[in-house]
Amino acid sequence: MTSLNPSAQQRPSGAAASDLAIELVGINKHFGPVHANRDIHLQIKRGTVHGIVGENGAGKSTLMSILYGFYTAESGEIRVNGTPQAITDSRHALKLGIGMVHQHFMLVDNFTVLENVVLGAEDSSLLAPTLTKARAQLKRLATDYGLTVDPDAVIENLSVGQQQRVEILKALYRGAETLILDEPTGVLTPNEADQLFEVIRTLRDEGKTVILITHKLREIMAITDEVSVMRQGAMVKTLETKSTSPGELAELMVGRRVLLRVEKGPANPGKIMLDVENLVVTDDFKVERVKNVSFSVRAGEIVGIAGVAGNGQSELLESISGMRDQQSGVVRLNGVPLSLEGDDGASRARAAGLAHVPEDRLRMGLITNFSEWENSILGYEGKYGKGLGLDIAAAREAADAYIKKFDIRPPNKDLKTANFSGGNQQKIVLAREMERNPDVLIVGQPTRGVDIGAIEFIHNQIIKMRDAGKAILLVSVELDEIRSLSDRILVLFDGQIVGEADPATADETELGLLMTGSHPSGDKLPPHETPVQQTLVEMSPKNNTGRDTN
Repeated sequence: MTSLNPSAQQRPSGAAASDLAIELVGINKHFGPVHANRDIHLQIKRGTVHGIVGENGAGKSTLMSILYGFYTAESGEIRVNGTPQAITDSRHALKLGIGMVHQHFMLVDNFTVLENVVLGAEDSSLLAPTLTKARAQLKRLATDYGLTVDPDAVIENLSVGQQQRVEILKALYRGAETLILDEPTGVLTPNEADQLFEVIRTLRDEGKTVILITHKLREIMAITDEVSVMRQGAMVKTLETKSTSPGELAELMVGRRVLLRVEKGPANPGKIMLDVENLVVTDDFKVERVKNVSFSVRAGEIVGIAGVAGNGQSELLESISGMRDQQSGVVRLNGVPLSLEGDDGASRARAAGLAHVPEDRLRMGLITNFSEWENSILGYEGKYGKGLGLDIAAAREAADAYIKKFDIRPPNKDLKTANFSGGNQQKIVLAREMERNPDVLIVGQPTRGVDIGAIEFIHNQIIKMRDAGKAILLVSVELDEIRSLSDRILVLFDGQIVGEADPATADETELGLLMTGSHPSGDKLPPHETPVQQTLVEMSPKNNTGRDTN
């Protein structure tokens, strides 16, 4: 296939002499006292899909950032197509044929697809000729790689999966021969993930090299040819994917055996603890994001809400927890309506027995320049009152207990929260909320950005709370997580509950269709109605809002 980018002609002539697209030799990188990459040796064959896995802090992202020119290694060598290269920045990496699609897309929302693709890669000060040329090249790329997307569509009007296609097109337009994908399925539905896998296979079949960073071992097994495991900054092992297993990879990542499935007994639901009736919530721009939603959660059960990010989940959780005003509707806790309006709505919700683990721990769950012990009492300072002040000794003692029970690392209650890894930051928030003995726990994205060892721990803690008779409302974009933890699943699309399922029998494809607004028959759901589809499973007695009636 002829390269579409003239800069590709600058690549080393040694390309034909090596069957390795990328070789990293003796790479070392420190951040202060932290040895992020320890003498890393890695070989990635041309025309393959190569997975890189490891816990949070294992050094995966640092290593790929060195390859892409964000960081510079202190020692070691990078070889591209067999030729040593000193990659100085991402522009240099692109000239060498290395592209990267980040977990958080770098697109301008109010630009079109075409404008985003050419942004930063204009041929001259005259934009019109560049756009004309780019339009023809995008058509060719779409045909070659199955990346069809309307070049005139505005980014903010595209689905997450389509936006990801634009990011891949951007890299290919710039001549990428090696493509780094960082957690590419984190916000995709199962159907969108399957479509991405087809694109990856096509890229590989056309001779491109794909490096896949993911914590989802199922994806590693499904799409990669080889997989490298990192632990504590070092490269542990590289294996042929067909000769390994998820269990072996998990053990190599963590250094011990890891239970990859959620072990739980049947739920024993009690009385209704959380009852949401006809809830309507708007976002910061007064756009209605939760549309007449009704459901209930009983003591001793986990109700999971499945859906693609951006379909009202965030506004729903924020409203129930008192962080966002509702336009109309009622939220009852243990039969008593909650007064959630105003700036102190969250405080009243906590006082009534509701705990909240927010979706975005950095924006809503932590103050990162506070110490661990200070964050461990946020929202619960009243419990540590001592006269007109704060019983600091009691607060610090509680923090020590949380650190021990939740295995928070490093075990230093005086360390600023900004200096903990994402997984340990999540444990700080979970410990603070779970250890308050709430009647109702609402959890948003409990394992977002969390490594496999911490995922196992967090899942076990959630199950323990359910078995202790707590009512739990769970929101996650990870469908596997929803299916394995939940006792009932509600599907949210465009701010409405469009389906309910039993996780023991729910079909992933059907759930995925509902998550994108389609009935499993292939028909689109009505845009402003809230039908509860009975196509997946008939649940216990309920009325037509999807709420339990007994």
